[in-house]
Amino acid sequence: MEIEKADVVVSLAGRDRGKLFFVIEADEAYVTIADGKGRKLEHPKRKKRKHVQRVSVNAERVQEKLLSGGKVLNSELRRELAIAGQTLESQEGK
Repeated sequence: MEIEKADVVVSLAGRDRGKLFFVIEADEAYVTIADGKGRKLEHPKRKKRKHVQRVSVNAERVQEKLLSGGKVLNSELRRELAIAGQTLESQEGK
């Protein structure tokens, strides 16, 4: 799966391994990620593409704002990622 702007990804390497993030920007080799808590929108993390993996969750509200260039709040990122984390845990528990 190709990683694009506004996707939800999980970190595969580093101190933040296993945490969920939104992709704020993406280019050929790197993605810029934020979660609204440890990595806020004001200071996102730049990470190599090979160190993140896209997860299939539904976070339409934040994704629409990121793609349209609208103002996104850190609290919105936290809320959507918490819901996505619960969804992933319930899928793994099946």
